[in-house]
Amino acid sequence: MAARLKTRYNEEIKTKLKADLGLSNMSQVPNLEKVVVNIGLGRAGDDKRYIEVAKNTIRKITGQEPVVTLARMSIANFKLREGQKNGMKVTLRGDKMYEFTDKLINVVLPRTRDFHGVNKKSFDANGNYSIGLKDQSIFPELEFEDIAILHGLQITFVITSENTEHSKALLTAFGMPYEKGVSNAS
Repeated sequence: MAARLKTRYNEEIKTKLKADLGLSNMSQVPNLEKVVVNIGLGRAGDDKRYIEVAKNTIRKITGQEPVVTLARMSIANFKLREGQKNGMKVTLRGDKMYEFTDKLINVVLPRTRDFHGVNKKSFDANGNYSIGLKDQSIFPELEFEDIAILHGLQITFVITSENTEHSKALLTAFGMPYEKGVSNAS
């Protein structure tokens, strides 16, 4: 069975976006290509318990095994050596991507303490959108043992679109709760 958000995108959102954005054909409509969930290990890259907690977090919230990322070069100021573990990530595509996006927008973000919406200015020049979360405790899949060591994570939505406004329109159609009172300038 297809993900609820994917079905809604294909049946309703795509047609509505084409009309709203004044696009001439369906291939120009912005499309969610992939979602990347990333945890930076920082100085805790050598702490086996921290790595295990981070790996369990990603595994439980995404349903996929994370890939450990290694430093490509040594940087003395950051006490970083080439080949040292410095993070882990998961790339979600297809149904898992839509299920994760739906869960993030409708369950996780509303559970965030003092949440007033996500920043409208977190788009890059290519129209991709990134959200940083300070701790993982807002995900319903995690139990008390999983949040004993708090860490942040970053979620990046990679969107194929002509510009940032089209990407913003896609995420708005998905139901992304943006901050109120912040200017629309990118």
